[in-house]
Amino acid sequence: MADAESGKALSGLLNGIAQSKYYGNTEITEELLKTELYAELPPDEFRALHDKMRGIIKSIVSADMDLNQIDAFLTAQTKKQGGITADQSLVIAKFWKNHKKKIRESVINQSRWENTLKSLKWRVDVKSQSRHTDQGSSSTAIVEMEIGGKDKEAEFLCLELNETKMNEMLKKLSEVEESLAALTQIS
Repeated sequence: MADAESGKALSGLLNGIAQSKYYGNTEITEELLKTELYAELPPDEFRALHDKMRGIIKSIVSADMDLNQIDAFLTAQTKKQGGITADQSLVIAKFWKNHKKKIRESVINQSRWENTLKSLKWRVDVKSQSRHTDQGSSSTAIVEMEIGGKDKEAEFLCLELNETKMNEMLKKLSEVEESLAALTQIS
């Protein structure tokens, strides 16, 4: 029974750390976690446990570990002196399996400082030739983009491009792609 309760308390601690550090919930504090989950634990022991778990989560998040990596990492942590127990390892692995996607999205969103492309729609409109005019058929590309930031309202941008402008834009995008490829190969 004590193992199940300690597993629940550790799971609650990990969730609390995720809530405060990655999900922006300012109501979850270290003091709240101590009083709600580990009231019987002396303050210095709780602080050590809290800091250890926060460090483990930070390592897992920064490496964006998959399930194989997490198993290897946690196994190493159990063998390390002053590391974690096998039961704690299981709770941490389960926590990461359940929270990986949401924490990853949160970290990505926190690291953005500019607007992002939220959606992109495009189509090609073709004008057909009319019997009464000499104008031939022409095509136009219509590109609609939704752009927005963290706390900003989304803006919409609509571009109408003929074949010449579309080819120019594709050429410029190709140049950008080549520049980025060259920069990433240098690093």
